[in-house]
Amino acid sequence: MAVPEPGRGLRLLAELRQALRLRHYSRRTEEVYVGWVRRFVKFSGLRHPRELGQAEVTRFLSSLAVDRHVSASTQNQALGALVFLYRDVLEAPVGWLAALVRAKRPSRIPVLLTRDEVRKVLARVRGTAGLVAALLYGTGMRLLEALQLRVKDVDFAANEIAVRGGKGDRDRVTVLPERLGGPLLHHLAAVRKQHEGDLAEGAGWVELPGALGVKYPRAGQEWGWQWAFPATRLYEDRATGQRRRHHLHETVVQRAFREAVRGVGISKGASCHTLRHSFATHLLEAGYDIRTVQELLGHADVRTTMIYTHVLRRGGLGVRSPADTL
Repeated sequence: MAVPEPGRGLRLLAELRQALRLRHYSRRTEEVYVGWVRRFVKFSGLRHPRELGQAEVTRFLSSLAVDRHVSASTQNQALGALVFLYRDVLEAPVGWLAALVRAKRPSRIPVLLTRDEVRKVLARVRGTAGLVAALLYGTGMRLLEALQLRVKDVDFAANEIAVRGGKGDRDRVTVLPERLGGPLLHHLAAVRKQHEGDLAEGAGWVELPGALGVKYPRAGQEWGWQWAFPATRLYEDRATGQRRRHHLHETVVQRAFREAVRGVGISKGASCHTLRHSFATHLLEAGYDIRTVQELLGHADVRTTMIYTHVLRRGGLGVRSPADTL
């Protein structure tokens, strides 16, 4: 086996990251794609992807399904990363990649909580995690969308929240529940006090999207750009030397939510994302138009929103069992 050229793999990953950033892919997608390319190269004996082809890609994807038992969506994610690598980084013909059959994703109905179950679970989630969980149910936001919320994107006067750079890098506006306005204001008052303390210590910076920090050098310390749910610890950014706060990590809310679900005694496999599903279903149950729900959720296609109409039915397609007529 040929010995790989030192640094060759690192250059490839650097080129991959640059291509993703030029096309404004999210940070999370960047890490996922880099991870899949790294696994593919390792699986192929550390050979450069230019030396590989359809046979190696097919073996890699088959191994994911057969040996690692990954889901269809995970297998398709890996294929998406490799398509991007060959098409946008190596600028190689990708006709053979397009011909690869994507794994068929099974049709699943979402896990839902009833209103009473939501009430009981939220009552058990305390502190900041409880406020985030309540926002997930009250707004339909994804967990990361809520945690990446900036102070300036909350409009208390209009009872609206602007979700920036959601899935597919799309912006949208969703509702801010009136009952959460007070608790959120109280929370932000504490966050502002913390931010002022950070500023006094020469910190108080926050990561800004794109090249905004270059255009507005002091914007990273402005109150409006701060995370609504900041982390408890500061960190120093290696590139700038700025002492910053990241937003609260997802696992903080996920752990608190799981403990609350267990504490209530719910046997459903509910996660934080279940609150988004429940938000949509309960709106449809209340008679709201599916197009309205689509806009609030940020779905590009109404067919994605249609999944919630399937769980509105009761007793299997709305049929009343003959046993109930005895």
